[in-house]
Order: sequence, then structure tokens, then C-alpha cells
Amino acid sequence: MVSSVYIHIPFCQQICHYCDFTKFFYNEQLANQYLEALEKEISTYIAHPKEAVRTIFVGGGTPTALTSTQLKRLLDMIDMHFEVTNCLEYTFEANPGDLDEEKIHLLKSYGVNRISLGVQVFDDNMLEEIGRIHRVKDVYRTIESLLKNDFGNTSIDLIYGLPNQTLDHFKDTLQEAMSFGLPHYSAYSLQIEPKTVFYQRYKKGKLHKPKEEEEAAMFEHLRKEMEKSGVHQYEISNFSKSGFESKHNLTYWNNDFYYGFGAGAHGYLPGRRIINLRPLPAYVKQANENGIPVLHEESIGKKEKIEEEMFLGLRKMEGVSKTAFFEKYGTTIEQLYGSELHVLKSKGWLADNNSHIHLTKEGVLFGNGVFQEFLLDDKTFAQIN
Repeated sequence: MVSSVYIHIPFCQQICHYCDFTKFFYNEQLANQYLEALEKEISTYIAHPKEAVRTIFVGGGTPTALTSTQLKRLLDMIDMHFEVTNCLEYTFEANPGDLDEEKIHLLKSYGVNRISLGVQVFDDNMLEEIGRIHRVKDVYRTIESLLKNDFGNTSIDLIYGLPNQTLDHFKDTLQEAMSFGLPHYSAYSLQIEPKTVFYQRYKKGKLHKPKEEEEAAMFEHLRKEMEKSGVHQYEISNFSKSGFESKHNLTYWNNDFYYGFGAGAHGYLPGRRIINLRPLPAYVKQANENGIPVLHEESIGKKEKIEEEMFLGLRKMEGVSKTAFFEKYGTTIEQLYGSELHVLKSKGWLADNNSHIHLTKEGVLFGNGVFQEFLLDDKTFAQIN
């Protein structure tokens, strides 16, 4: 069963300097054309109306950059194809300042029950430096409106390790973010991605990130402050109060199946991973022609699925369930990865609590080094087939 749906809306009022997601400057005519193409893509995959799913996540870009009329069209489209009433979690990404009262009421009336708010940092000068158009006052105004309209399940996104950001500066941002007492926070280390403004500056020597030691200190402060406030870390970059973990993102980390609709979207269906066309004209043209605007489709066999089970599952603080792994693959983690587990445990990066294999606090800092140890060679994989 496909348990989740991701829908990508690629439009932004301004392109952030660090963002490498599929995005385009908002244009009303282009947005209308895109929504029409999106409708054709979804209709191609969802043959029967009102398919039941556990979660829906509408991301971007900035979905709330759409006009109220376009937003209603999108919500109608989703409501036509998916059983929204019984959906456990229905999330929209939004930027502070994009959400007026009309849009908030509209989202609420269509069953949206969670908002993911892209705040990034509580400093007007730094917001300008990273290419954001909102200001701190917009965050306060937006959160006030969301809470007033019963959107208590609101999450804030933060970025640390920004150019010229110090530990003290990050401490101030985190304190201000947590003063809202929200049930969920995400905090990501800045990554310099190709084809971004920051990448060009970095290549020219004009962008300077904090030293690794200072960035690690920011992450450690983040973990300590969240823990003190009763907001537990349940994934490397995500923290929540009990019961408010992102059900949609857990779909990814549990290696479950999900639809991905829209330009540049990724989907994961039984036996195959699908990547959509990114350029807007190409996506619209192909979706209108046959409803399948696919750039690349990759077969996912048992070997790849096992590897991803470990990569993704170890991002969760609880780690990978040994029982669930055996039930899925007919072999134990120890049988497949005995030597790797021994090495990682001896380094203090991995632990075994009898029911789960999980990263230690130190292991979280070396996550990529841990994950690569779970690539299977052909000889090892042959032993289980």
C-alpha cells in the first residue's frame, strides 16, 4: 500500500541563496498552467477517486505563494483524489508573511491540520543575507494567526552554520524560536549545494561558513536545549513533543512507499523509484501529453531496499527495528552486517539495545561515515538469496 503523498509546488516570490530544490519565480499564468499539468499527472496515477493515504505533504518552493484562487484549485484537486477526511496528517509548507487570514481559513476548511513554517533564523540582517524576503515581525504575526485559527500543530524550520553566524547568535535564534512553545522544530546544517547563489560565492572565496567545531557546538546546544524543554530528538534534524513527530517524514525514514507529484518530485512505489522532470516547460509539456512527466525511473530490488532501510532508518534516534528487518527480508541485521556492526560499535558510533540498532550521540555527528558502511557487496548479498 502507498501510504503517503508528496505534492511539489515550485513557485517562490524570491529564490533563497542556499536552495537547490526545484523552484521558479512566481508567475500567475505559469502557475495556472502548472496546476493544470499537475492535475493530469495525479489523475494518471490515481485511477479511482478518494484513495486512502495516511499523510499528505504539500511542499516547494512555497505552496502559499499561490493566489487564494489557485490555492483553492489545488485543494480541490487534492480533495478530489484523496480521502482527506481520514488522513492522519495533512501538511502545507509556508513562509512567514505569505499566509494571510483568507489563506489560513481556506487551508483549515479543506482539512489541512499541520503547517511547516520556513523561518530559518531570527535576525533581519541575516534573513536578507540568505535571500529571504520575510522579517522577524512576519514570523510573530503568522504564528499568532495560525494559533488563533487552531493550527496548534505548527513546525518551525531553522538553519544553523550560516555565513558569519556565531554560536551566540544561534543561541539567540534558538531561544526565540522555542519561546513559541511549538510542538515541532526542524534544524538543518547549511549545505552548500551546486547551482545556488551560495555555491557561486563559495567557489569565489566570498562565502565563509563557521568552523566545523563551532557548527558542532551549535548542534550540541540545539540538542541540549530541546531536551531541557521536553522536545525530544526523534531524527537527526527533527525534534518534537511526544505525539507530534512528523508522520509524513517518518514515511521516508521507515522506507515506506509514497507518491511524488510535481516538477522534480521523487516517488517511491513498489519496486521502483521515480524522479520527475525538473524544468517547468518540460514538466508541463510531458504531463499534458501523457500524464507521466518522468525524467528517470530506477528499479529497486532487494539489495537496494535493504541498503536504504539502513541508511534511512538510522536517521531515526530509535534506529532500525531488528524484528521488522527480519520480517521484511528474512535475515537478521547481524547476519548481513556482523563485521560492520562490530567496527562501528567499537568506535562508539553505533549501539544495540536488543530491539534496535541505533546511532549513539557521537555517531550522529558522523552519520554519513556510518551510513556508507551499510552498502552491500555482491558476495554478501548473494548469501541471502
